[in-house]
Amino acid sequence: MLWSKQTDLALLLLRIVFGGMMLFNHGWGKVVQLITGDPAKFVDVVGMGAPASLALASFAEFLCAALVVFGLFTRWAVVPLIVTMLVAIFIIHWDDPFQKMELAIIYLTAFSAIGLTGPGWYSADAQLRKILP
Repeated sequence: MLWSKQTDLALLLLRIVFGGMMLFNHGWGKVVQLITGDPAKFVDVVGMGAPASLALASFAEFLCAALVVFGLFTRWAVVPLIVTMLVAIFIIHWDDPFQKMELAIIYLTAFSAIGLTGPGWYSADAQLRKILP
């Protein structure tokens, strides 16, 4: 598929903005809570226990978001982020007003678009494809 420079720059922008916002605004706080706080205070979403739910959310919102920013294993990294946003929409915020789930819908849309298109040329994935057979 032939991409333009503008498309690759747009994908870079999407990855940095949405991955970075997820990483710093959501993931970092969960990692800090997991390490130093009380993980039992986190919402037990799917019956695995609060610490396990917090660990999974931290994995997605911190580590996977960082991978998205760098464009490394991008299509794999967006899968936990998409699942996390679906849980946020359909389980955590389902009974809330739309404004409460709006941000999760926006993140879901951005990560889905990144997953469908791939990370673009300005990514670690693209650079690895150049050097690996």
